[in-house]
Amino acid sequence: MNMTGLSVGQVALAALMNITYAFAIGSTLLERWLAFEGQFARLAWQRARASLVAASFALVLSDVLWLLYQSASMSGLSLVRAIPEIPIVLGQTQVGHAWCVAFGGAILMLATALASRGGRAGQAVFWLAALVVALGKASIGHAADAGPWSIAVAVQALHVLSTGLWGGVVLAGGLSVLPTLDTSTTRGVLIRIAGRVSYVAALALVVVVATGLFNAQRGLGGSLAPLSGSGWGHVLTLKGALVLLAVLLGALNRTLALPRLRRTASTTDAHTFNNVLHLEALVMIGIFIVAAVLAHMAPGSMPSH
Repeated sequence: MNMTGLSVGQVALAALMNITYAFAIGSTLLERWLAFEGQFARLAWQRARASLVAASFALVLSDVLWLLYQSASMSGLSLVRAIPEIPIVLGQTQVGHAWCVAFGGAILMLATALASRGGRAGQAVFWLAALVVALGKASIGHAADAGPWSIAVAVQALHVLSTGLWGGVVLAGGLSVLPTLDTSTTRGVLIRIAGRVSYVAALALVVVVATGLFNAQRGLGGSLAPLSGSGWGHVLTLKGALVLLAVLLGALNRTLALPRLRRTASTTDAHTFNNVLHLEALVMIGIFIVAAVLAHMAPGSMPSH
């Protein structure tokens, strides 16, 4: 990947798209769970709802800006001069078609976030929108080289969705919602929500690892040589290291901090769980940034020019 202003901007916006997509998914789950926790969880529910709306809006905005950068990159023009090229990119390129799918899903996510009050119908529409976004994002990347209806695209879409689920409950929980439950009167709510966050993250992680291994094998082309012999391989190794760190932090909370918090319900143990989750959320942001870099690089199995 040639480091130019346009490429840096594209990667930054792609990372923002990853983060906001995940944040919206995590926030909607937390909003749903907290809706059944009564008045003590009111502040946390409001924080989850606000995070959902803000993340959905930021996803739509970052999608629009990414399209502008992509149009400039494809046309070789400046950002301002590339604006008239946007209809051409949308109408005549595979990237433009895939972007329309992802953007349509993002708009639907935002509309649902603004209109819904956590009912089943609203939840169903939101998850449909999240799936559409995942399919669009999968069709923009290297998976689409195998065809728009290929197994590679389906696996990548599942990877995007499961990563958004795993990262989302960690990001929204650790950075936004769970800190508002860090009082003695909300300790029971914190314990229940923390257990759900840990459970969902663990389930999603299984799918993330399985689909990630499939994508890595495809990118490596059946050989481990690109891991050490290409920039793509180096970035993939960094991503793997960050994922491992996040897994270790999650395991620390799940096997040590959370069981102790359930036994004692103490302020110290509540702080420990929240602090570890906060650190895991920061690592998750790093994972999404590295994933954006990786998506803008040619897979290691491709010959370098």
